[in-house]
Amino acid sequence: MKAHLLYVEDDESLSFVTRDNLLLQGYEITHCINGREALEKIQQNSFDLCILDIMLPEMDGFTLAQEIRASNPHVPIIFLTAKSLKEDKLHGLKIGGDDYITKPFSIEELILKIEIFLRRRSIHQAPSPTSYRLGKYEFDYENLQLTTGSDSRTLTQKEADLLRFFLDNPNQVIKRSTILEQLWGEDDYFLGRSLDVFISRLRKYLKQDDSLKIENIHGVGFKFKY
Repeated sequence: MKAHLLYVEDDESLSFVTRDNLLLQGYEITHCINGREALEKIQQNSFDLCILDIMLPEMDGFTLAQEIRASNPHVPIIFLTAKSLKEDKLHGLKIGGDDYITKPFSIEELILKIEIFLRRRSIHQAPSPTSYRLGKYEFDYENLQLTTGSDSRTLTQKEADLLRFFLDNPNQVIKRSTILEQLWGEDDYFLGRSLDVFISRLRKYLKQDDSLKIENIHGVGFKFKY
């Protein structure tokens, strides 16, 4: 089956070229020119991946991403942005984005990132152990649920991927480059900053159990202790 992508971009020329190239790659594309139209499509359809411009009319890409996350915590979100400030990019990741591409971008780069996310989704759908017990918490990877007592939190797909990676490699030093290559598909400086955002989230989520620690190993990576 074709992967169904939501593509939200109001630039007519850019969207025409990008949409046609994605169609040639065999994807099914739903294209919207503003955030409110895209939100309606989200409520009516199921998508495998969302590609969002940030500077959109009626509803900006950040707000749209938050709305998407409220109803679908695991669909991958890639931001397309003309904003090059690190603060803007980190904000996008903090509110639930999985990756970003800075304009102007190459179609090849976009397609590569799409394929990485879709391939990872396919791998995760393969049969494998999906339930974990860690201290006071229970982690249901398949349903993206992290539970302690009566408190249950739905993780994003990337948060769940990272937590599962740590649980599959407990009490050992894991290089930053290894995590980035396994979960993001490449190792570069800003993706490293992205990883730090997700590490901070997991620490916050696990703070009710002092025995669970994600330790920084300076200049190397991290160790998950439980």
